[in-house]
Amino acid sequence: MELPIVNHPDYVAKINDDNKFPIKKFGELANYLKEIKIVKDFIIPKPCSFETLNEAHSKDYILKIKEKSLDLLSQKKIGFPLNDSVVRRSYVATGGTVLASKLAINHGLACNTAGGSHHATFNEGAGFCVFNDVAVATRYLQKKGYARRILIVDLDVHQGNGTADIFKDDSSVFTFSMHCKSNYPAKKTKSNLDVELDDNLEDKEYLEILKKYIMYLNEESFDFVFYIAGVDIHHNDRLGKLKISDQGIKKRDQIVIGNFYQKRIPLCGVLGGGYNKDFNKLVELHSMLHKSCAEII
Repeated sequence: MELPIVNHPDYVAKINDDNKFPIKKFGELANYLKEIKIVKDFIIPKPCSFETLNEAHSKDYILKIKEKSLDLLSQKKIGFPLNDSVVRRSYVATGGTVLASKLAINHGLACNTAGGSHHATFNEGAGFCVFNDVAVATRYLQKKGYARRILIVDLDVHQGNGTADIFKDDSSVFTFSMHCKSNYPAKKTKSNLDVELDDNLEDKEYLEILKKYIMYLNEESFDFVFYIAGVDIHHNDRLGKLKISDQGIKKRDQIVIGNFYQKRIPLCGVLGGGYNKDFNKLVELHSMLHKSCAEII
């Protein structure tokens, strides 16, 4: 069976070339996954509906994004200009994670080629995150009755503060964030389980810590897993501070995906962050999520 992978050409928005965010990676990742024959045809998402967004974001915030009326300070906090293509991308990428989560229910595994916008809270965006796609998709699955208790495994180098904030009073969602302690955001929000890592951590210790906490999570009972597979843990990442190798990232993905697939818990994989100094390497690292899923399914 071919792994269901969700992608849309509009994942690539128009932003200034000097922006720190490598927006072109989404298009190049799609090309690369076709080139290496991980996917023949992508599944195309629709923009996320207002009703679905409103389960995880305030009406006021959604309308400010839609109407491009967000104040400049709030736009600066996000890090993107609020133009038509950025707004379109925000709706479509969130719709992509919602669609991928539904596909994971049916197939056991599915991936988006974007997503993992974990700094967006109920009322605002931040850190290159407009809508919190995983939070939106989590609420969608619960509302539709597809899943009751959901686990979010966030292995981006930055803490998933927005996700933690959205679900802070909700025992039906378990947030697990394993991140670099000294990295953004300066002020962390308490997840159900936070694992703070020291700067310059290398593969062996990183993977040992991960395995320990995966075993801990296996003691709990979940109906569904979202996996935020940020590759900004890589030693050559501009914003990372950790020292994980290509092989370490590949092994990490295999541990997480293999664990939950073996337990027959549906898993939806999303990209998370990646700001590698080498653009081609960045695309290759992001593809490891999709490769690892495709090898298992």
